[in-house]
Amino acid sequence: MIHADISRRHALATAAGVTAAGLGTAGLTATPATAAAHPFKNEELEKALRRLEARNRRILTGRPSANQWDMQKAVDAGGDIVTQAVPGTGLEVEVRAGDVGTLLIHTIRRFHYEIDALGLHGEPTPLKGWTAPSTVRNSGLPQSNQASGTAVVIRPNSYPPGVRGGFTKSEQLVIRDIIADTEGLIRWAGDDRPAYEGLFYLTAHPDDARLTRVAAKIRTWNETPGVGAGVAADMTQPSRQRRAARYQ
Repeated sequence: MIHADISRRHALATAAGVTAAGLGTAGLTATPATAAAHPFKNEELEKALRRLEARNRRILTGRPSANQWDMQKAVDAGGDIVTQAVPGTGLEVEVRAGDVGTLLIHTIRRFHYEIDALGLHGEPTPLKGWTAPSTVRNSGLPQSNQASGTAVVIRPNSYPPGVRGGFTKSEQLVIRDIIADTEGLIRWAGDDRPAYEGLFYLTAHPDDARLTRVAAKIRTWNETPGVGAGVAADMTQPSRQRRAARYQ
């Protein structure tokens, strides 16, 4: 009910904003004659509201995933979950737009560059992002975050849930360094019980202010030569290992 109320308030505010924007400055300063020619009708606001509510019914579920983000019914359908390119890999993944996508795509890129290249030799399913909410049996499990666009599974056919040992010690050092890049906002489910070594998911709730800051940091790296994903680093450096240890 809380999610439904929030969605309606958001729709109402958006509809009001759209209608007010359409009215424009002329509407605010119009003479009575001009106002009569361009009346502000409550019917227009109601129509806009109905359209937005129809969109929300089509896309939103009102059900949160484990990290409290709303699960959505579709991708590339006007909602928050969209298909995004993973630069440098030739791959795409269905994740939440904005800051969440920035962190997840950074995770995928570093895996691709530093652990094992994804999508080569006709690999059928190198990545799996969004999954339909109807497939989620337990919204308390971290894999439910896929349905909210806040998780990805790397090689779902190679690292099945409940199985450990898919990565060497040196590869785990890289994974933990990636997690440190995100300041723990992305978690590796290989540390969970039961483990799911292919799953990486957002730990931050929707109102977590750290998300904006950390995503901005990563976007700055992406725009700065010599830093960010694709830059070789020595994971055995004590300073990097101390940094990584904070988020285990």
